[in-house]
Amino acid sequence: MALSDGAIKGPKQPTVPQILLLTRRAHISRVVTHSSIEKTFKMLPATFKLCAGISYRHTRNMTGLRKNAMVAIHHELNKLSGPGPSAWINHIRRRSSLLSSRIAEETYSEAEQCYVQQGQQALQKSISILSDQDGWQTEIESANGDKVMSKVLPDIGKVFKLEVMLEQKTDELYEELVDNMEQMGEWNPNVKQVKILQKIGQDTMITHEVSAETPGNVVGPRDFVSVRCAKRRGSTCFLAGMSTQHPGMPEQKGFVRAENGPTCIVMRPSAEDPNKTKFTWLLNLDLKGWIPKTVINRVLSQTQVDFANHLRHRMASSGGVEAAIAC
Repeated sequence: MALSDGAIKGPKQPTVPQILLLTRRAHISRVVTHSSIEKTFKMLPATFKLCAGISYRHTRNMTGLRKNAMVAIHHELNKLSGPGPSAWINHIRRRSSLLSSRIAEETYSEAEQCYVQQGQQALQKSISILSDQDGWQTEIESANGDKVMSKVLPDIGKVFKLEVMLEQKTDELYEELVDNMEQMGEWNPNVKQVKILQKIGQDTMITHEVSAETPGNVVGPRDFVSVRCAKRRGSTCFLAGMSTQHPGMPEQKGFVRAENGPTCIVMRPSAEDPNKTKFTWLLNLDLKGWIPKTVINRVLSQTQVDFANHLRHRMASSGGVEAAIAC
């Protein structure tokens, strides 16, 4: 049977006009898609406010409602993304994460926000100091490689830097120095007590530390009120701090209220062995009182060396206890 001109004769190649038409439609589709995405970006904050009910005065402080709305938005984004999230979904996620961070800040009081900012400033300043490798002079260098260096900085004074290699993993040290901070007086004889006065979120805390007097009472007991900022950036852990004031801990009778800051402990896995940790401690203290600078320099640098040794013994003994319990 002869085929008519309109009959199907197999796969038909599109003509040039048809290709141009398809291209135009695809371009229009992309424009519409991008336009929709931009509208989504712009409407996301408004949608969030509507879902959370914070557009209304009587529900503006309902933190739980706002957090639930944030969770719902993330859930919907996960469903949209599928197994391989596209770039625009990731961008919306980042925008919603920023909104979530703003919610957390809104839940803090003015005083709490001030503490958070102080902790972040201490961290940023400490990182800036440690990043500058010039001008450091050696104070102490032990046979095992422990080294204390120092230099004088404008508006800050003399800072000390301890650099050691510890046999423990970074996570184990972080747990001991951050999660178990209040137990430090049990293993460090230079510290009588560490007490957490207030926690703000996951990263910030206010602490009160009482130091022991030095041998011969050359430097009498001091106490400190500090804001601390604990952060993880990849495999590197930070514990930064500086002096602050807290209504729950005025100056104590029998102690000189000393000041510190910026100070920071940095822990990162060794490049040669990830089971070991490169440990750096930046120390800056104003002990107050009439103490010769030569005495202060000697006391502070020796305190850092002693701290490294006490920490080694603590981790070795706790590791032995854990092994015994496991058996």
